[in-house]
Amino acid sequence: MYGKTSAGVGQAPLIDSDRRLVTASGGGRLSEAALAGRLFTGTNTALINTSTTLNTTFVGLALTNPTGSGKNLIVHKFSYALDIVITAECQLCLATTTDSGMTTAEFTPICTRYGYATSVATVRDGGTIVAPVIIMPIASLGDAATTTWLGDPKVVDLDGSIVLAPGRTLCTDTTVAVGSAAMRFAYMWEEVDAA
Repeated sequence: MYGKTSAGVGQAPLIDSDRRLVTASGGGRLSEAALAGRLFTGTNTALINTSTTLNTTFVGLALTNPTGSGKNLIVHKFSYALDIVITAECQLCLATTTDSGMTTAEFTPICTRYGYATSVATVRDGGTIVAPVIIMPIASLGDAATTTWLGDPKVVDLDGSIVLAPGRTLCTDTTVAVGSAAMRFAYMWEEVDAA
C-alpha cells in the first residue's frame, strides 16, 4: 500500500511497532468543516432577558432550520455569558420546537471561514413558538451579591449530538426570566445535505 505526499510523491505509510498506521491530524476536529465553509455561528447582538420555562412567547436565542432548506444542522457548540447578576436562581436548558414563527432571521449567521459561504439557518432572540420540549439541561445559574458573582462565559461542547432536520428549531429555555439585558447566547453548527 502506498500513498502520496501533498507534492504528489509516492511514499509508503508509516507503521508503528504494533503494526498500527501512524497518522497526523491536519487541524482541529472542526477544521475540515470550517475550511469547506460548512461551519457557522450565530449570536444575539444585544444582551437579552429570557422567558419563563416552556413559554410559547419565547425570549432567548433560537437556531432554526427552515422547512425545505435541504440541509441538516449538526450543532457542535452552545455558549452563554451573563453580564449582570440574574434576578433569581434558574436552570438553563436547550429545547426543541418546530420552525413555526421562527423562519425570519434577526441576526445573520456567520461562516467561520468568514465570507466564504451563506447559511440556510435563521437566528432569532424572540418570537411565538409551538409546544417546546426540553431536551437537555445545560447549567444551573445562581444569583449572588455583585462582590461574589463570577461571570465566566461558558462553552458547551455538544459534539454534534443535536441535529436539526428541516423544519426544526433549537432554543434556550430558563426556568425563570433572568432579567433585562442579562445574557448573550451563541450556537455553532455545521450544515450538511439532508438525506
